[in-house]
Amino acid sequence: MQIGFIGIGLMGFPMAKNLLKSGYRLKAFNRSQDKAERLKEFGADLSTSIKDAVASSDVIITMLTDDVAVEKVIGSDEFIKNIKPNATVIDMSSINPALSKKCAKLLKEKKINYLDAPVSGGTLGAEDASLAIMVGGEEKIFNECFDLLKILGNPTLVGPVSSGQISKLANQIIVGVTIGAVAEAVTLCEKSGTNPNKMIEALSGGWADSKILQTHGKRMIKKDFSPKGKTTTQLKDMTNIINTGKAADLHLPISNLIKEMYKNLVDDGLGNTDHSSLYNEIEKINKK
Repeated sequence: MQIGFIGIGLMGFPMAKNLLKSGYRLKAFNRSQDKAERLKEFGADLSTSIKDAVASSDVIITMLTDDVAVEKVIGSDEFIKNIKPNATVIDMSSINPALSKKCAKLLKEKKINYLDAPVSGGTLGAEDASLAIMVGGEEKIFNECFDLLKILGNPTLVGPVSSGQISKLANQIIVGVTIGAVAEAVTLCEKSGTNPNKMIEALSGGWADSKILQTHGKRMIKKDFSPKGKTTTQLKDMTNIINTGKAADLHLPISNLIKEMYKNLVDDGLGNTDHSSLYNEIEKINKK
């Protein structure tokens, strides 16, 4: 099986690397070519164009930053006119569910299969191949791609096209709100004279324990906000959550609050920090 992999960023690089280490043949393309160059030592062929990445590929994986980037790639003539009939596109980007339906329709007209398969687990999950992979699409196509996706983590078919994206938004509601709760908990301990590291230790195994408490909580205490999952990405997801809720005539008040807090961080120039930097917004509120 020949794979074309488009988008070699924070997540795409370790994901493509794991596929190469598992023996898959892979062509890598990234608009900033130096990012794709890093895969050369693991056996990747480097593509200098989208056309070259898709032309001979049986499966094309896209791992892109947002809706605009996905539309520019999947919606381009370079992509559509050069992909093989009966090839499969697996979009692992996190995008608006409405866009995933649009992509599926566009590709189906060209007899190309499509799965929306966003992931959760961050760069650590991408590195150690433990990503949660939420897949929308036809069961037959999912089964054909299962072994491939299994190399990257734990794939689950959750329903028809766009179901993967809806599940990812549900995931991001929980992630965003929990990061906010952990930020408040750490701040409360720090300002009240309680050791926040001991608080995290004491909560281990209880109802409040989570990966976010154990990982992001410690980042907050260390004030280490080097990006693993970017604030701009979390804001994009929170915005998609609110818009998808509106389309279903839903009001999501807690998600809306968290979205506004992430927007404030981005407006303050902290868009490229880790999304655990929501702690900084709590700090700012308490300095007013």
